[in-house]
Amino acid sequence: MSADPPPPAGPFAGDLLLALAGDGRLVLDAAQADAAIADLEHTLSLVRERLRILRIWRQAPAQRVDEIPDDLASDVVDALLADQFAPGRLELAATELPRYIEALRRARRDTPGPGRPVRP
Repeated sequence: MSADPPPPAGPFAGDLLLALAGDGRLVLDAAQADAAIADLEHTLSLVRERLRILRIWRQAPAQRVDEIPDDLASDVVDALLADQFAPGRLELAATELPRYIEALRRARRDTPGPGRPVRP
Protein backbone atom coordinates (compact mmCIF):
# COMPACT_ATOMS: atom_id res chain seq x y z
CA MET A 1 0.00 0.00 0.00
CA SER A 2 1.12 3.51 -0.68
CA ALA A 3 1.41 6.32 1.82
CA ASP A 4 -1.77 8.02 2.92
CA PRO A 5 -3.04 10.37 0.22
CA PRO A 6 -3.14 14.04 1.13
CA PRO A 7 -6.46 15.40 2.34
CA PRO A 8 -8.56 17.20 -0.27
CA ALA A 9 -7.80 20.88 -0.69
CA GLY A 10 -11.41 21.81 -1.34
CA PRO A 11 -14.92 20.52 -0.94
CA PHE A 12 -14.39 17.65 -3.40
CA ALA A 13 -12.30 14.55 -2.84
CA GLY A 14 -12.16 12.81 -6.23
CA ASP A 15 -8.41 12.25 -6.16
CA LEU A 16 -8.58 10.99 -2.59
CA LEU A 17 -11.33 8.49 -3.45
CA LEU A 18 -9.39 7.31 -6.50
CA ALA A 19 -6.29 6.77 -4.37
CA LEU A 20 -8.23 4.90 -1.68
CA ALA A 21 -9.95 2.69 -4.25
CA GLY A 22 -6.65 2.05 -6.01
CA ASP A 23 -5.06 0.97 -2.72
CA GLY A 24 -8.02 -1.27 -1.89
CA ARG A 25 -8.97 0.82 1.13
CA LEU A 26 -12.28 1.90 -0.41
CA VAL A 27 -14.37 -1.20 -1.08
CA LEU A 28 -18.11 -1.42 -1.71
CA ASP A 29 -20.26 -4.40 -2.49
CA ALA A 30 -21.70 -4.40 -5.99
CA ALA A 31 -25.21 -3.31 -4.99
CA GLN A 32 -23.97 -0.33 -2.97
CA ALA A 33 -21.53 0.72 -5.65
CA ASP A 34 -24.05 0.36 -8.46
CA ALA A 35 -26.64 2.46 -6.61
CA ALA A 36 -24.10 5.16 -5.76
CA ILE A 37 -22.74 5.20 -9.32
CA ALA A 38 -26.27 5.55 -10.75
CA ASP A 39 -26.99 8.46 -8.39
CA LEU A 40 -23.72 10.19 -9.26
CA GLU A 41 -24.27 9.69 -12.99
CA HIS A 42 -27.73 11.26 -12.64
CA THR A 43 -26.26 14.17 -10.68
CA LEU A 44 -23.53 14.61 -13.30
CA SER A 45 -26.14 14.77 -16.07
CA LEU A 46 -28.03 17.46 -14.13
CA VAL A 47 -24.83 19.45 -13.60
CA ARG A 48 -23.95 19.22 -17.29
CA GLU A 49 -27.46 20.31 -18.26
CA ARG A 50 -27.24 23.36 -15.99
CA LEU A 51 -23.85 24.23 -17.47
CA ARG A 52 -25.29 23.89 -20.97
CA ILE A 53 -28.15 26.21 -20.03
CA LEU A 54 -25.68 28.75 -18.59
CA ARG A 55 -23.54 28.66 -21.76
CA ILE A 56 -26.57 29.23 -23.96
CA TRP A 57 -27.85 32.00 -21.68
CA ARG A 58 -24.51 33.79 -21.63
CA GLN A 59 -24.33 33.72 -25.43
CA ALA A 60 -27.88 35.02 -25.90
CA PRO A 61 -27.99 38.56 -27.31
CA ALA A 62 -30.91 39.60 -25.10
CA GLN A 63 -30.79 38.04 -21.66
CA ARG A 64 -34.41 38.43 -20.59
CA VAL A 65 -36.17 35.54 -18.91
CA ASP A 66 -39.56 36.89 -19.97
CA GLU A 67 -38.54 36.42 -23.60
CA ILE A 68 -37.96 32.68 -23.39
CA PRO A 69 -40.63 29.95 -23.27
CA ASP A 70 -42.12 29.33 -19.83
CA ASP A 71 -41.03 25.69 -19.79
CA LEU A 72 -37.39 26.82 -20.13
CA ALA A 73 -37.59 29.87 -17.87
CA SER A 74 -37.56 27.87 -14.63
CA ASP A 75 -34.53 25.86 -15.81
CA VAL A 76 -32.70 29.08 -16.68
CA VAL A 77 -33.57 30.66 -13.33
CA ASP A 78 -32.47 27.50 -11.44
CA ALA A 79 -29.15 27.41 -13.29
CA LEU A 80 -28.51 31.12 -12.80
CA LEU A 81 -29.30 30.96 -9.08
CA ALA A 82 -27.11 27.90 -8.57
CA ASP A 83 -24.25 29.71 -10.28
CA GLN A 84 -24.78 32.92 -8.29
CA PHE A 85 -25.02 31.16 -4.92
CA ALA A 86 -21.95 29.04 -5.59
CA PRO A 87 -19.93 30.56 -8.45
CA GLY A 88 -17.76 28.04 -10.24
CA ARG A 89 -19.08 25.06 -8.29
CA LEU A 90 -20.98 23.60 -11.25
CA GLU A 91 -17.80 23.57 -13.32
CA LEU A 92 -15.88 22.01 -10.44
CA ALA A 93 -18.59 19.40 -9.92
CA ALA A 94 -18.49 18.54 -13.64
CA THR A 95 -14.77 17.87 -13.25
CA GLU A 96 -14.93 16.00 -9.93
CA LEU A 97 -18.01 13.81 -10.31
CA PRO A 98 -16.42 11.62 -13.01
CA ARG A 99 -13.56 10.96 -10.55
CA TYR A 100 -16.07 9.88 -7.90
CA ILE A 101 -17.76 7.58 -10.41
CA GLU A 102 -14.46 6.04 -11.48
CA ALA A 103 -13.41 5.55 -7.84
CA LEU A 104 -16.64 3.72 -7.08
CA ARG A 105 -16.19 1.53 -10.15
CA ARG A 106 -12.72 0.62 -8.90
CA ALA A 107 -14.04 0.04 -5.38
CA ARG A 108 -16.89 -2.21 -6.55
CA ARG A 109 -16.65 -5.83 -5.49
CA ASP A 110 -19.00 -8.61 -6.48
CA THR A 111 -20.43 -10.49 -3.56
CA PRO A 112 -19.17 -14.05 -3.71
CA GLY A 113 -21.77 -16.70 -4.23
CA PRO A 114 -21.56 -20.45 -4.48
CA GLY A 115 -18.78 -21.18 -6.93
CA ARG A 116 -18.20 -17.46 -7.67
CA PRO A 117 -14.87 -15.94 -6.75
CA VAL A 118 -14.69 -12.36 -5.54
CA ARG A 119 -13.83 -10.00 -8.40
CA PRO A 120 -10.80 -7.94 -7.40
